Amino acid sequence: MPAPPHADGSRTPYGGNLDFFCAVIVVGLLAGVAGLSTTVVLRVVEHLTYHYNFGSLLAGITGSSPVRRALGPMVGAALAGLGWWLLRRRTEVPPLAGTIARHEPIPRLSWSIDAVLQVLLVGSGASLGREGAPRQFAAALSDLGTGWLKRHSPRDREILLACAAGAGLGAVYAVPLAGALFTLRIMLNTWHPRAVGAALITSSLAVAVGSAITHDRPELDWPSAESTYLLSAHALALAPLALAVGLAFNRIMAAARPASLMRSAVLIPALAAAGLLTGICSHWWPELPGNGKSILTVSLASGMTLSAAAVILVLKPLLTALFLRAGGAGGMLTPSLATGAAAGSLLVLTLNAVAGTHLHGPVVSLAGAAGVLAVTQGSPIWAAIFVWELARPPIWMLVIFSVTALGAQGLKTLVMGRRLPHPDHRAG
Repeated sequence: MPAPPHADGSRTPYGGNLDFFCAVIVVGLLAGVAGLSTTVVLRVVEHLTYHYNFGSLLAGITGSSPVRRALGPMVGAALAGLGWWLLRRRTEVPPLAGTIARHEPIPRLSWSIDAVLQVLLVGSGASLGREGAPRQFAAALSDLGTGWLKRHSPRDREILLACAAGAGLGAVYAVPLAGALFTLRIMLNTWHPRAVGAALITSSLAVAVGSAITHDRPELDWPSAESTYLLSAHALALAPLALAVGLAFNRIMAAARPASLMRSAVLIPALAAAGLLTGICSHWWPELPGNGKSILTVSLASGMTLSAAAVILVLKPLLTALFLRAGGAGGMLTPSLATGAAAGSLLVLTLNAVAGTHLHGPVVSLAGAAGVLAVTQGSPIWAAIFVWELARPPIWMLVIFSVTALGAQGLKTLVMGRRLPHPDHRAG
């Protein structure tokens, strides 16, 4: 009996299936190691930058001295810039998704060094996502760890490397289902059973390995279940705002991203200047440095003021674009997520203040985050599940996030006249 065909129509003999299964296990474990190691390094950099021992990055920023708050991000960005200048002068750092899709050789060393520099930049306060580093490092480790298995077809190799990237994302945020869906819908765009099984196994294993450091979970004050239908209506009404913010975010990032990676020494002072500006802004808005987790934390705790939400909504994408333009690399997922949360907070605070409503801030903030993420990544179901897994509210809240995400993506398709491919954020 012949083996089932792959997504590209090729077939693998059953003897190769055992090799593939072994490779899936290896990839899941190595992706977990990648997520665990990058998270540890990130926290060390954060603690050194802001000189604190316990608590969140936001607590460390607010408790640091004014001088350290301004100069810490500048020094970290300058060091990352120096590293990229030395790296890019000697070798190429190709984009992750394109390299995997085109079945090109994996640049293990350059991706690994680039991942370390991303962690250094984000950990010192840059307004970029931290999920790009574990994705690259996981793919590099997995390519090395599965090199002894020679019977993979090109499609199987693509599946394994895409699974490594998705599992690395899942490991750092402890989102096993979202990690698997990232592999299937964004990296591979397939529901083939072979890919589905591999994605679920690798992401689950990676999250299990990474749980040694990501076991803590925030506890959020969610509304009662009786409000489901009303909240669904609010979520649908939020879709136009999510669409506008998501499209604006994409346009800003596209305009800021240079045509090619900056290789000249100019990127050192350019990144240092971006870090200094971020540090100065953090004197008034300490939520701005980092990947955006601080913004989400304050939004869910209903601790954001109307003016702060408006300022953060503008500054977060602009600072992210500034680091990109200066030559930095990092993820785009969490900056867009934080921008969406700020938009949701701004809306709910405005309505509560002007119209006298009593909308639940955390729900609207996370729904806005899901909607903007759906627009920037082009995958609404994945965006809703990712946001839900980040906070783990009651399961029915997934309906709220899905309504906003699907509504925003549906409006995008309607406005654009066709479904546009989402931008290839190489590190995020």
